[in-house]
Amino acid sequence: MSLGESFEYQSLQTLKGVGPAVATKLEKLGLYTIQDMLFHFPLRYEDRTKIVPIGALRAGQQVVIEGVIEHSEVRFSRNGRSRGKNKASSGRSLLCYLSDSTGGIVLRFFYFNASQQANLTRGKRVRCFGEVRHGAGNLEITHPEYQQLVENESLPVKNTLTPVYPRTEGVHQALLRNLAEQVLIGLNEDNVPEWLPEQLLMEKRFPNLSQSLKTVHHPSADISLSSIEAVKHPAQQRLIFEELVAYRLSMIQFRQEVKKYQASAQYIDDESLKAFIKILGFELTVAQKKVIHEIMNDLKQTVPMMRLLQGDVGSGKTVVAACAALAAVHNSSQVAIMAPTEILASQLFDNFNRWFESARNKDVCLLLTGKHKGKIREEKLSAIRTGETCVIVGTHALFQQDVEFKNLSLIIVDEQHRFGVHQRLTLREKGSKNAIAPHQLIMTATPIPRSLAMTAYADLDYSVIDELPVGRKKISTVVLSDQRRSEVIERVAEACRRGGQAYWVCTLVEESEVLQCQAAEETAARLNQDFQDLSIGLVHGRMKQDEKDTVVSKFKAGEINLLVATTVIEVGVDVPNASLMVIENAERLGLSQLHQLRGRVGRGKKQSACVLMYQSPLSERARQRLSIVRENHSGFIIAQKDLEMRGAGEVLGTRQTGVVGMRIADVVRDEFMLDDVKVAAAQIQQQWPERIKPLVKRWMGRVNQYGSV
Repeated sequence: MSLGESFEYQSLQTLKGVGPAVATKLEKLGLYTIQDMLFHFPLRYEDRTKIVPIGALRAGQQVVIEGVIEHSEVRFSRNGRSRGKNKASSGRSLLCYLSDSTGGIVLRFFYFNASQQANLTRGKRVRCFGEVRHGAGNLEITHPEYQQLVENESLPVKNTLTPVYPRTEGVHQALLRNLAEQVLIGLNEDNVPEWLPEQLLMEKRFPNLSQSLKTVHHPSADISLSSIEAVKHPAQQRLIFEELVAYRLSMIQFRQEVKKYQASAQYIDDESLKAFIKILGFELTVAQKKVIHEIMNDLKQTVPMMRLLQGDVGSGKTVVAACAALAAVHNSSQVAIMAPTEILASQLFDNFNRWFESARNKDVCLLLTGKHKGKIREEKLSAIRTGETCVIVGTHALFQQDVEFKNLSLIIVDEQHRFGVHQRLTLREKGSKNAIAPHQLIMTATPIPRSLAMTAYADLDYSVIDELPVGRKKISTVVLSDQRRSEVIERVAEACRRGGQAYWVCTLVEESEVLQCQAAEETAARLNQDFQDLSIGLVHGRMKQDEKDTVVSKFKAGEINLLVATTVIEVGVDVPNASLMVIENAERLGLSQLHQLRGRVGRGKKQSACVLMYQSPLSERARQRLSIVRENHSGFIIAQKDLEMRGAGEVLGTRQTGVVGMRIADVVRDEFMLDDVKVAAAQIQQQWPERIKPLVKRWMGRVNQYGSV
């Protein structure tokens, strides 16, 4: 690999091990150049710098151990069923009993071949890495990474913490670690330039860029795992600050870019709006009226509206969106409404179709999703192309090339964080003609404090619905141990027998969608067996969309009493008769997700309840989270509590990089930096404007062009 002045922009194909096929896989991660790899930061780290005595192990630890195999055996499960997709396992497990001078542990392999079985036999010395868990009477590690050691061999341990990178199919950790190592070898202060002003670096006592990158990719053994995972190390803080500055500068650029476009003014008189609201059958809250007024003022302008609408679960965002859509319909133009799932798209279509059909005495709404094929799809595309239909509700199907709008003047994006920026850009461009761009209303039920929303979406105007509709009852929330499961099941069954409906949510027990879906299937089967007088449905992420839609439709129609589901029902299922929600393993979910799931009930006149069921023992933080959800019903209060709790970077098994998909910064966790970031961005604008472009390019890369979406 040649290292010249253009080091950071060299293709990854200049590295060993990266040919065209591997490069194509890396592109799925947004990795094209050496700079991309340098700024592809680890999700977390593993401490492989020391060997832990087996006798000192505790469940939950990820450790390196070394010992001798005392005994190996193949054991069959009782039911003989295979686990997961691999039928070769046929319910077998290879158990290896490993010991050192301090104690013993079981190594368990569900998937193994004859060669492994022959090598992992009595007397063999092995070194392993994996997560310690409670087994049947013993501590055990499932599918550890391992290597055999020859007798009296002294193999050195790692001298840095081991990074774990975001990856995709076909791109393994070993490849990413190897590429990072190659890039770091060639890294120095000359070939990756500093774009933050030197006086700022001195004032903040930040380390230089190259040293910061080396530390974040390969933390030395003397840096504690807890310190680096808390994202408090100076190297991390320096990179976070630079990313936030770059992001703010990009938002300023985006805002200026939008002003270059014009929009078609969508004027509607007060009488027409009042008549439509009357048809809706809702008594609007003060907050809804205020937000509708803000949106209508925007739509009257010839500059494209770029407004973020934030509202708590059940606050009535859909009604506000309908009023915005009315303005487009009133002006004989089109509005596109995007939803992240077909379930949510169908629900939005049902509402909009009912309201607009009543208001205009004709069918002006159309639903377009991926399941519409052949002649039906062609008819829908024709209606969109000719302007025969005004309100088009859909999923990602709206982005496809053959979808042509006649006169798209407004885009409404529901649950915006579930769409990629390139998807919103594609739809915006469909409505852009002769420098005329559509207005945009972007909605989210993900609650974040106002100051943070103003930073994360600095290119947008901001509206908030901060009150619930009149008559909406608070949901009674209780926290119960899994040991009281039988009581909960009986309560659910009794509620269903009295004519009510309920959700039973199986959350992620392992970091595997397969296991999550399997848990839901087993729960549904068990409940079906116990309560044969009830109709029990099942929805999970590995079902076909048509199957999910059918089950949800039956649940809405009251044909199903109890819906067992994974977290796919977090957004978009609205069944007023459903008044009871049970969430298993609630301690493993974040505050926002718990609040979203709870929001599936409490949508009708019945008093609703939510049971948060946990497995013991509870960590102190998990106990705090469950208490916060039990005691608070406002998403905004919960968001603030979440902000306070996540200062230490606790993430519950997933990496939440903030609401804008940043590389290392998190606008929630890093809120304390935002005032200084604002000042620094203004200084760079005034004194070093030539640094803006390379700074933004470094951090925003290929997504920068999508800012005006």
